[in-house]
Amino acid sequence: MSEDHTHVREFFGSRAADWDRRFPEDGPAFTRAVADFGLRAGDRVLDAGCGTGRALPALRATVGPAGTVIGADVTPQMLAAAREAGRDEVATLLLADVARLPLRTGVLDAVFAAGLIAHLPDPESNLRELARVVRPGGHLALFHPIGRAALAARHGRELSPDDLRAAPNLYPLLSAAGWETTSYADEDDRFLVVALRRP
Repeated sequence: MSEDHTHVREFFGSRAADWDRRFPEDGPAFTRAVADFGLRAGDRVLDAGCGTGRALPALRATVGPAGTVIGADVTPQMLAAAREAGRDEVATLLLADVARLPLRTGVLDAVFAAGLIAHLPDPESNLRELARVVRPGGHLALFHPIGRAALAARHGRELSPDDLRAAPNLYPLLSAAGWETTSYADEDDRFLVVALRRP
């Protein structure tokens, strides 16, 4: 386990038990983001860095019983909280690092990633690994339930031009990793970027 993952596991592990209670208002934002993502019935989708699995019920409802929903996270306590919330009933939960996913190349139609990009130790390489497991023409959603400015304010910080989620930084990063950005929304009540897996 890398030092980066040690930090991520410690940070999220200590907060997993009451994560959902800390952000109860985020639920509708997850549902709306999944609805706007363009999934279809029968799709195979990964929630990368799924945490407590807040997106998993909406993903399952969208892809239906014929679809496949996988939630992967590097923090055991987050997956335990997802199980406690019953989210293992709508998805397969995997203890896995998004840098080395235990999935075949091109096996998925889509990846949903909430709050993930800020915690990637090697963003270009990690986004390339997400591209590896998605078929050409498949989709990636990078989501956060509040926008960049609102998130910075929540943490008592100014918006930084170095923020990976800023459009001038994110577009070339996604492109280098095999994705083509198709939409970018950075609003007070959500951040949602959708990208297409290039052939």
